[in-house]
Amino acid sequence: MSEENTFESISRLYQEFMELPFPPRLGGADRAGFDLVMLDSDTAGCVFIWLKNGGELQERDRSILLRCIARLERVIPALSEADDPEYWQRLRKVAQLVADSPHVASK
Repeated sequence: MSEENTFESISRLYQEFMELPFPPRLGGADRAGFDLVMLDSDTAGCVFIWLKNGGELQERDRSILLRCIARLERVIPALSEADDPEYWQRLRKVAQLVADSPHVASK
Protein backbone atom coordinates (compact mmCIF):
# COMPACT_ATOMS: atom_id res chain seq x y z
CA MET A 1 0.00 0.00 0.00
CA SER A 2 1.35 3.42 -0.88
CA GLU A 3 2.08 5.97 1.83
CA GLU A 4 -0.78 8.15 0.57
CA ASN A 5 -3.22 5.24 0.69
CA THR A 6 -2.02 4.33 4.18
CA PHE A 7 -2.61 7.89 5.37
CA GLU A 8 -6.08 8.00 3.80
CA SER A 9 -6.99 4.59 5.21
CA ILE A 10 -5.91 5.56 8.72
CA SER A 11 -7.74 8.87 8.40
CA ARG A 12 -10.94 7.06 7.42
CA LEU A 13 -10.62 4.50 10.24
CA TYR A 14 -9.97 7.29 12.74
CA GLN A 15 -13.06 9.21 11.59
CA GLU A 16 -15.16 6.05 11.86
CA PHE A 17 -13.79 5.44 15.34
CA MET A 18 -14.47 9.01 16.44
CA GLU A 19 -18.12 8.60 15.48
CA LEU A 20 -18.48 5.81 18.04
CA PRO A 21 -19.67 6.85 21.48
CA PHE A 22 -17.37 6.12 24.38
CA PRO A 23 -18.90 3.18 26.26
CA PRO A 24 -21.02 5.11 28.78
CA ARG A 25 -20.71 2.66 31.65
CA LEU A 26 -16.91 2.94 31.51
CA GLY A 27 -16.57 6.58 32.53
CA GLY A 28 -14.18 6.46 35.49
CA ALA A 29 -13.63 2.71 35.04
CA ASP A 30 -10.30 1.00 35.48
CA ARG A 31 -9.26 -2.22 33.77
CA ALA A 32 -5.91 -3.98 34.16
CA GLY A 33 -4.81 -1.03 36.29
CA PHE A 34 -5.47 1.66 33.66
CA ASP A 35 -8.05 4.45 33.60
CA LEU A 36 -10.05 3.81 30.44
CA VAL A 37 -11.01 7.43 29.79
CA MET A 38 -7.36 8.50 29.88
CA LEU A 39 -6.26 5.55 27.75
CA ASP A 40 -8.89 6.38 25.15
CA SER A 41 -8.03 10.08 25.17
CA ASP A 42 -4.26 9.61 25.03
CA THR A 43 -4.41 7.05 22.22
CA ALA A 44 -6.90 8.96 20.07
CA GLY A 45 -4.92 12.15 20.72
CA CYS A 46 -1.74 10.63 19.33
CA VAL A 47 -3.56 9.47 16.21
CA PHE A 48 -5.07 12.96 15.82
CA ILE A 49 -1.61 14.56 16.09
CA TRP A 50 -0.24 12.12 13.50
CA LEU A 51 -3.04 13.02 11.09
CA LYS A 52 -2.74 16.76 11.77
CA ASN A 53 1.02 16.59 11.09
CA GLY A 54 0.59 14.80 7.78
CA GLY A 55 1.72 11.43 9.08
CA GLU A 56 4.52 12.37 11.45
CA LEU A 57 4.97 12.15 15.19
CA GLN A 58 7.65 13.69 17.33
CA GLU A 59 9.59 11.24 19.46
CA ARG A 60 7.63 12.18 22.61
CA ASP A 61 4.28 11.52 20.93
CA ARG A 62 5.55 8.28 19.43
CA SER A 63 6.58 7.10 22.91
CA ILE A 64 3.12 7.95 24.24
CA LEU A 65 1.48 6.08 21.35
CA LEU A 66 3.60 2.98 21.89
CA ARG A 67 2.85 3.07 25.63
CA CYS A 68 -0.87 3.33 24.85
CA ILE A 69 -0.71 0.34 22.52
CA ALA A 70 1.05 -1.71 25.20
CA ARG A 71 -1.65 -0.72 27.69
CA LEU A 72 -4.42 -1.60 25.26
CA GLU A 73 -2.83 -5.02 24.82
CA ARG A 74 -3.17 -5.52 28.58
CA VAL A 75 -6.64 -4.00 28.87
CA ILE A 76 -8.41 -5.75 25.98
CA PRO A 77 -8.09 -9.29 27.42
CA ALA A 78 -9.41 -8.00 30.78
CA LEU A 79 -12.63 -6.62 29.24
CA SER A 80 -16.00 -8.26 29.57
CA GLU A 81 -18.58 -8.19 26.79
CA ALA A 82 -20.33 -5.40 28.70
CA ASP A 83 -17.16 -3.29 28.33
CA ASP A 84 -17.59 -3.08 24.54
CA PRO A 85 -14.33 -4.83 23.59
CA GLU A 86 -14.90 -4.03 19.89
CA TYR A 87 -14.53 -0.31 20.67
CA TRP A 88 -11.12 -0.95 22.26
CA GLN A 89 -10.01 -3.30 19.49
CA ARG A 90 -10.81 -0.63 16.89
CA LEU A 91 -8.85 1.96 18.86
CA ARG A 92 -5.88 -0.41 19.11
CA LYS A 93 -6.05 -1.19 15.40
CA VAL A 94 -5.86 2.45 14.29
CA ALA A 95 -3.10 3.15 16.83
CA GLN A 96 -1.08 0.16 15.60
CA LEU A 97 -1.51 1.24 11.99
CA VAL A 98 -0.05 4.64 12.91
CA ALA A 99 2.83 3.01 14.79
CA ASP A 100 3.56 0.70 11.84
CA SER A 101 3.24 3.42 9.23
CA PRO A 102 6.32 4.47 7.31
CA HIS A 103 5.14 8.05 7.90
CA VAL A 104 5.98 7.85 11.60
CA ALA A 105 9.11 9.94 11.87
CA SER A 106 11.01 11.21 14.85
CA LYS A 107 11.85 14.87 14.95
